[in-house]
Amino acid sequence: MKVAEFKAKKIFSEASGTCAVVDDNVKMNLNEYGIYEEIVLLGEDDELNPVVEYVSPNFNEQINESEIAQKLFENIEGIQYDNRIGYYTSLYAGHVKESDYREKASSGGMGTWIFKELFEKDLIDGVIHVKENADRNSSIMFQYDISRSIDEIRAGAKTKYYPVELSKVLKKVKEVPGRYAIVGIPSFIMAIRLLAEKDDIIKDRIKYTVGLICGHQKSSKFAEAMAWQVGIRPGNLKHINFRKKLLDKPANNYGVEITGIIDGKEVTIVKPTKELLGQNWGQGYFKTKASDYTDDVMNETADITLGDAWLPEYTKDSKGNNVVIVRNQVIDNLIKEGISSGRLNLDIVDKGTIFRSQAAHYRHTHDELAYRLYKKDKSNEWRPTKRIKASNDIPILRRKVQDLREEISTQSHIVYKKAVELDDLDYFKKEMMNLSKKYDQLYQMLEIIKAIQNKGIKGIIKEINKRANRLIKK
Repeated sequence: MKVAEFKAKKIFSEASGTCAVVDDNVKMNLNEYGIYEEIVLLGEDDELNPVVEYVSPNFNEQINESEIAQKLFENIEGIQYDNRIGYYTSLYAGHVKESDYREKASSGGMGTWIFKELFEKDLIDGVIHVKENADRNSSIMFQYDISRSIDEIRAGAKTKYYPVELSKVLKKVKEVPGRYAIVGIPSFIMAIRLLAEKDDIIKDRIKYTVGLICGHQKSSKFAEAMAWQVGIRPGNLKHINFRKKLLDKPANNYGVEITGIIDGKEVTIVKPTKELLGQNWGQGYFKTKASDYTDDVMNETADITLGDAWLPEYTKDSKGNNVVIVRNQVIDNLIKEGISSGRLNLDIVDKGTIFRSQAAHYRHTHDELAYRLYKKDKSNEWRPTKRIKASNDIPILRRKVQDLREEISTQSHIVYKKAVELDDLDYFKKEMMNLSKKYDQLYQMLEIIKAIQNKGIKGIIKEINKRANRLIKK
């Protein structure tokens, strides 16, 4: 691949950093919008290492997630397959009972617990996960690093809605022998799998992969904008907990805990996410372009996939619960032993329950990707090759939802940058709230149509009354 071609496509790159691992002419850089991108230190007509194209999920046209997963898992005894969630040996929903793993986690605590078990059973020497940046002089708040003790592993718990990349930590893995487990979003785990096919050291040393179900990646400006809304100006943010559990609220009604400098003093503020502009995940504020071009919802190439149990029977518990998709026999045995010993409180669930927990995510990421691909094809623009075929065969209002989500996502980056330049948060709020209101109105129309389809004229009246009551309460 020529450098010029790479540069033309890189807006669709998942920016995992694997390209920088296989070619020293590629460097990872956090750009002006707070998004990682590959910087190439070569001329436009120069050629990159051909492996660069292979190890990037969105550039690789030779092998997809289904084929990688098949190679990894199809010969496992008792393995099953579902076209919505991929391969699986066991499916669960629930949480960790042992110690305070659940309390210290964003959800049910399963990720940290799995790492702890692998470490204690001497199956790994280190965990590759996202931690706070130890360099306090750096503007980068979080980065991938390696933990080599239980205390370090536990300190790296909780979800971080912040951009990260793998190049530095993978170079450490190549330099320091050991057995490692890694956690990542779908495109990152797929990138690791592709890199392992080309790099025997990575293949040998990364023993276990823990995959997260991820709505989309955020830029670093997401954290900054949340802080600014509570009075902490850009440059003064010191720490952020993106998933602060509010114990008097359902699990899906969490808060954000922000520490920073206001009037020369360090303060910590907790706000329910519903009170902050940009926290509606469907609208996609500060979303990276590549996030809209994956069709892997359930992290199909990971040894185990963890997500939030966004189901009524679980969200009422404010402490949080996970859905769990197991594909690796060693991890499956650890979980079964954890259940039998009473250290895990997990319900055995069916594939329908797993799917329901991520139904809206699946509709956007998988089903309606067809329309996003169709739009690129219609405009004669390059886009990644996906398992989904391009099509505009979705209802017209769902097409409008997709169009508006793209506009909101794109404008959030541009408008926020200008707001910082103007030193005017109200500019950001005003411009973006106009788009958010359009989105809310569109969803109101969709809900009314759904009510008509489900309950006829009585459904319309009920829906109108419900919305009138909401307006009165406001």
